[in-house]
Amino acid sequence: MTARVNRLSRIALGLAAGTALIVGVTTSLTANADSGAAAAAVRPAAAGRIVAMRRLTESQYRNVIADVFGPAVTVAGRIEPIVRPAHEMIASGATAASISPAGIEQFDAIGRNVARQVFDEQRRAQFVPCAPRDEKLADPTCAARTLAPLGRYLFRRPLTPTEQAFYVKLAGDGAGPSGSFYKGLELSLAAMLVSPSFLYIIETAEPDPAKPGAFRLDNYSRAARLSFVLWNTTPNDRLLKAAAAGQLTDQAQLTAIADGMVQSPRFEQGVRAFFADMLLFEKFDELSKDPLVYPYFNQEVAQALPEQMLRTITDHLLTRNGDYRKLFTTSHTFMTRALGGLYQVQVKHSTGWEPYDFAPGDDRAGLLGQAGFLALYSHAGRSSPTLRGRAIRELLMCEPVPNPPGNVNFTAVQDTSNKAKPTARIRLSEHATDPSCSGCHKIMDPIGLSLERFDGIGMFRSTENGAPIDPTGLMDGTTFQGAEGLGKTMAADPSTTQCVATRALSYATGKSSDDVSPWVEALDKRFAAEGYSIRALFAQVATMPETYEVNSKPLESAPAQLSLAN
Repeated sequence: MTARVNRLSRIALGLAAGTALIVGVTTSLTANADSGAAAAAVRPAAAGRIVAMRRLTESQYRNVIADVFGPAVTVAGRIEPIVRPAHEMIASGATAASISPAGIEQFDAIGRNVARQVFDEQRRAQFVPCAPRDEKLADPTCAARTLAPLGRYLFRRPLTPTEQAFYVKLAGDGAGPSGSFYKGLELSLAAMLVSPSFLYIIETAEPDPAKPGAFRLDNYSRAARLSFVLWNTTPNDRLLKAAAAGQLTDQAQLTAIADGMVQSPRFEQGVRAFFADMLLFEKFDELSKDPLVYPYFNQEVAQALPEQMLRTITDHLLTRNGDYRKLFTTSHTFMTRALGGLYQVQVKHSTGWEPYDFAPGDDRAGLLGQAGFLALYSHAGRSSPTLRGRAIRELLMCEPVPNPPGNVNFTAVQDTSNKAKPTARIRLSEHATDPSCSGCHKIMDPIGLSLERFDGIGMFRSTENGAPIDPTGLMDGTTFQGAEGLGKTMAADPSTTQCVATRALSYATGKSSDDVSPWVEALDKRFAAEGYSIRALFAQVATMPETYEVNSKPLESAPAQLSLAN
């Protein structure tokens, strides 16, 4: 019990530091920006009105720790996931993400472990720019010189005088009982790492001088948004200095900075994060296949599948600066020895990745012919034209498909051993004639059936149960053959580029697809004018005035609930 009380005390200290203090049985914080102590607790003293809060994703948390403290400092443990809204990006879910009592304890344990590594004897010299007067006692001056720079990166803005005084005092309070100046710093840093000012990207606004009565994100909020959208991490020193100088509310300077960021090698990290969100890569964590049905599927293959997709995406869109539409027809990808067995191709090296090109006309061409996509949108023991067709409609064309009624009978579709109905095309014909199912299935199944020459892990096959597979597909009146034909049809459909533009806006702003829809048509036209370059798309998103527009009212009910149970 004593250990638990001490742990909760550390958490409470972190929450208290200029942001929020909630201790009790399932008590919670709500930020009312117009009234009372809650507003004063959450709002950074030197900032404007709070207009949004977005919880860090796990990848962002890990990237921030690596960037601030170095890649040698490890993040041990998993972080409570953010719930994805239906048909939307995790980035949208982050605006309403809560942290449960168990989640807070996870953050606390991870933060304490990080702080311990930062101030251990091997690393402390990197972060402590001064020598304490006595290593066994508190030294407020040296503590301030150490904690202020770290707080600036972690909170994505300078610490307020009140915050700095709090963390310096906390370091002193910890140094006394422990008999170590560095243990005091460790306690203070651990408190920072559980603070909502770190765990949440708190966006604040200021009056827009160009639009009386309207508001816009202020400079520090823009720095955070730019950095997390384009690099998936906290703002670096240059961005924070630009924010301090007021450069990010100047359109010309904002454009110059964003253009430089999309040309940086670090933009690959942002592109990876965006497509992992857009394509629901969290599903790979739960991917499992029946080993009796798919003996080629193993842990090594499972780990390589998402990486192959991301390497293909970043190589085509960044290294080659390719047209986004041709991502669905490209023959170029990467292989490992483990994937070579699945694809039935020769791989020269026993370890690592190597480039590979499919032959012209090979049905593997394009992202949709990759085993990662095909396996992710299949069942454990069989392929699924319905899942694949739905994924294409929803994720790549932004066309939501309703869930099936609760009383649908899937027995016929699931019976892959039925010799009278040997192929998925035949088995799915029952749904096409059922009035309660046909409306949705006719917009999913004809797309997914074109991918049926690939089984539930993405291996090629020409027959199912001894019957030849017909790879004919149909999308919105266009008939095609196989994955290659599907890729060409996708590339020619305007919904494909409009969807990625919609997703980019939603990813950047944390808003739903419906909320950003008024801006998509104009953005898509600029995307086309730039040859459908992903760099151009994100540079446009990062510099559009609409990206930084906010509601005229401050946040009245914080979307984030922070709870602690005693």
